[in-house]
Amino acid sequence: MRHVVGADQDTDEARVTAAIAAAQRGDETAFRTVYRSVHPRLLAYVRTLVGEVDAEDVASEAWLQITRDLERFTGDADRFRGWTATIARNRALDHLRRVGRRPAVGGDESVLYGVPDGADTAGQALEALATDRAMALIARLPVDQAEAVVLRAVVGLDAKGAAEVLGKRPGAVRTAAHRGLRRLAELLEGGTGGSGTDDGVTFAAAPTQKDVR
Repeated sequence: MRHVVGADQDTDEARVTAAIAAAQRGDETAFRTVYRSVHPRLLAYVRTLVGEVDAEDVASEAWLQITRDLERFTGDADRFRGWTATIARNRALDHLRRVGRRPAVGGDESVLYGVPDGADTAGQALEALATDRAMALIARLPVDQAEAVVLRAVVGLDAKGAAEVLGKRPGAVRTAAHRGLRRLAELLEGGTGGSGTDDGVTFAAAPTQKDVR
């Protein structure tokens, strides 16, 4: 089964990479494919930084720049995710500077005791990240851990790609993600943060390139 899953992932990566190239040539259908593949995860990352209320507006600003600069992008689907995450992060930080706020995620760690070290519980936390409950729990993490977890487990970047987005070393990102996953595992085991099981990512209607320019 692992081989099948891996093959499916490779096929999807190739499909998105091809769609990016076609979108750069002006193919509107390909652009919609790229948007649908990237936007939900990108929006989840933006929510980590600016909160629920402003996330859609900031993500829209990011897509305006992504569309404007698309012709200059080079790389595959994985590199595209990193590129778009960098743009989204810059737009989010610009927004926070305008409104005079800090990133939305906090650092209330008073409930974190005896964090388990086992790989199984951390894996369960990672698998649950698409749910309302887990996204709410991420808001309990310090901002560096929250960003590292979302970029790696939700956006799908490796440590090097996440490090490029954050302007940090890969080792620092790995450490922050590991600590964040351990905290999430403890919270999930303790039943904190609600029990929502619906997908916590909103799928907005995909615009065309004309819509977002």
